[in-house]
Amino acid sequence: MDDLLRAAGALLDCQLTDPVDLGGSPRSRVLRCRTGEGGSVVLKAFAEDEEARRSFSSEAAGLALGLAGPELLAADRDLRLLVLADLGAAPTLADLLLGSDPKAAELGLLDWARSLGRLAADSVGRRAEFAELLTRYDLGMPPGDGEPWAAKNAEELPAVLRAAGVEPPPGLAAELAEVGTAGRARYPGFGPGDTCPDNNLLTADGLRLIDFEAAGFESVFLTAAYCRMPFSSCWCVFELPPGLPARIERAYRSELLACYPELAEDAIWEAGMAQAVAVWTVDLTVGLLPRAVTADAPTHRTRRPVPTIRQVLRQRWERAAALPGLPVLGETMDRLLRGPAANWSVPPLPGYPAFAEPGQALSPGAREGS
Repeated sequence: MDDLLRAAGALLDCQLTDPVDLGGSPRSRVLRCRTGEGGSVVLKAFAEDEEARRSFSSEAAGLALGLAGPELLAADRDLRLLVLADLGAAPTLADLLLGSDPKAAELGLLDWARSLGRLAADSVGRRAEFAELLTRYDLGMPPGDGEPWAAKNAEELPAVLRAAGVEPPPGLAAELAEVGTAGRARYPGFGPGDTCPDNNLLTADGLRLIDFEAAGFESVFLTAAYCRMPFSSCWCVFELPPGLPARIERAYRSELLACYPELAEDAIWEAGMAQAVAVWTVDLTVGLLPRAVTADAPTHRTRRPVPTIRQVLRQRWERAAALPGLPVLGETMDRLLRGPAANWSVPPLPGYPAFAEPGQALSPGAREGS
């Protein structure tokens, strides 16, 4: 840690002290440090493995683009070290959704959606600049920008299904070959790559996005799906009150119309949304079904309340079973619901705690300490 503080201090030409560990992930370590002038900065140091190196490049380039996130104060490619402006100890959107104030949670969701929509709209025309920044911070790994993971998941899904005792229906591979491609070329937008509730700080200056480790340009529908599902790839997944997902989605969509006015057409929008929901459902199934077949578990190691993996999978499969224009995927979801999920003794996904009626209890697997 002393070496890390000295290296970051040299980048800023000041002494850094009093490091506080803010957590991080297997890919990175995050510290808050005091400066000699009495302020504070955040250090983010990345590991040496391939995924961490790719994450460094994406985050450095994404923050250097300057459209969102904390200000990038300094970066050292050789040390895989970033120095960021400190946004403070603000609550996250996850804190609001898991709290007890429904109005604050609703306003936070709407602000989140509008912020992501503005970010995508403001990024149009800056893709070449982002590519140049990726080159500047390149560490020899292909960037996560784009959607190759969607095609990879589609290729892996049949084997995952068979391992769970579910035979893929005929035509699944052909249908999935098209999933994830609609809108990618015509409707790209920049995003941080992980727009989950815990990566959104509600500061005095408004909502601020953090975690740009997977930043890049991708279909705006992939972000829009987070409004509808909700939170396509996150641990903080419960049901929203009727009507609220549609309002959140409209807030995001309305910001896009300045750059993509044709997205006001419902036919175009709904086709793109069906593709995006399918992409995320396949992604979740490939990632979590192998674990869920043998046992259930909370979706987060330490946070509570959270749903269980089986609760989330079943909810996603129920929604994807009725996606328009994707009949084979719908049949696949039905087979999963009639097969593995039929024997899962878990209650339906409950609502977010912030919108719960007084005295309403969460499911047993989601409570504190479970």
